[in-house]
Amino acid sequence: MKTKTKKIHILTLGCAKNTVDSEFLQRQLRANQFTISEEINGSDLCIINTCGFIESAKQQSIDTILETVEKKKAGLIQNLFVMGCLSERYHEALKKDIPEVDKYFGSNNLPDILKELGAEYKYELLGERDLSTPSHYAYLKISEGCDNPCSFCAIPIMRGTHKSKPINEIMKEVVNLSEKNIKELIVIGQDTTYYGLDLYGGRELPSLLKSLSTVNGIEWIRLMYAFPAKFPLEVLDVISDSKKICKYIDIPIQHASDSVLKSMRRGLTRKILSELLNKIRKKIPGIALRTTIITGYPNETEKDFEELITFLKEIEFDRLGVFTYSQEENTSAFGLGDPIPQKVKEERQSYIMDIQKEISYKRNVGRIGKTAKVLVERIENENYIGRTEWDAPEIDNEIIIPKSKHLKIGSFVNAKIVDSLEYDLFGEIVE
Repeated sequence: MKTKTKKIHILTLGCAKNTVDSEFLQRQLRANQFTISEEINGSDLCIINTCGFIESAKQQSIDTILETVEKKKAGLIQNLFVMGCLSERYHEALKKDIPEVDKYFGSNNLPDILKELGAEYKYELLGERDLSTPSHYAYLKISEGCDNPCSFCAIPIMRGTHKSKPINEIMKEVVNLSEKNIKELIVIGQDTTYYGLDLYGGRELPSLLKSLSTVNGIEWIRLMYAFPAKFPLEVLDVISDSKKICKYIDIPIQHASDSVLKSMRRGLTRKILSELLNKIRKKIPGIALRTTIITGYPNETEKDFEELITFLKEIEFDRLGVFTYSQEENTSAFGLGDPIPQKVKEERQSYIMDIQKEISYKRNVGRIGKTAKVLVERIENENYIGRTEWDAPEIDNEIIIPKSKHLKIGSFVNAKIVDSLEYDLFGEIVE
């Protein structure tokens, strides 16, 4: 492998956390004089960074591995490595079922991959990575793993317990990103609100956000994956007082029925959730709240589902995603079985999204007439497409601005919102 492998293609599946892992790997490979290929065909080695979070993600990862095995058999690539969450969780089964893969690695085995290639892990590159996102934003992973006991979740199995990244390492990474003209940092982790508890004895997300705000060149800082139980309320003061931190929080609630929340082991009740969300909106007027819902959990009755719907109508999240329950081996909920038919899960999922479509339209209409700072992302059909601070890339709304003058991709402009659809805004440049 050491002498044969020169050109490497990295294929990343799953979430933004996997994206960051692949970016660090690519930087290390390039520093060891490997060539990173954009095309899989003709590569000496393909590395697939897999996802194993829920059944659909696992199936996508397996299908991708099998498709790539066929490319190897056809001589389009020479060697194949598999890394990431699926490989961490099902290492032995994958080796047995898909032996054509040359080597399997887990979630946190970057040094082992380099060693297998006869390369050296370069510690002096700490915090450096090759970005695969557009040139104006980057994900910032502040921790690895999770200590929360959620019954449905296999993340601790795949990623281990929570490990905060030391603040000095994070700041070095952010300075590197700012020097690459990154304008937006998207703060991620399995649970960002837990940050610092293992290293410093307290939840240090507020102080971390303050530190991030001091870096020159960074104009937006966006908080994702904020676990609602034991939410550090000091974060709200920091967001409220900062001009750089987006008035936006991604706070996955998963459900709102007390019986389901208890079985999910989420560590809070509907009342506590409601009080927290109201405190957030009171402290930061105009903030956009994004959440994630799971429907079809084993003990979710029709009454539980109705309670969830009532809660969603009361709170009116600005942004919302919903997954159907996936039964995962070795989680505490596995023993509950999977009694709710997939058809019923999908019907509930569709019902929630229909409600959310109405809420999203209502909230978007409420923004008409307001002026917003917009990050210009791309050109499409003679229009500029951008985002406001209320929207994360790839998952949230966009704002469409007529191409009346030249705008630089990755720049900020002020735009007046003149119209809206359920998931899009329309704007005009304000001089």
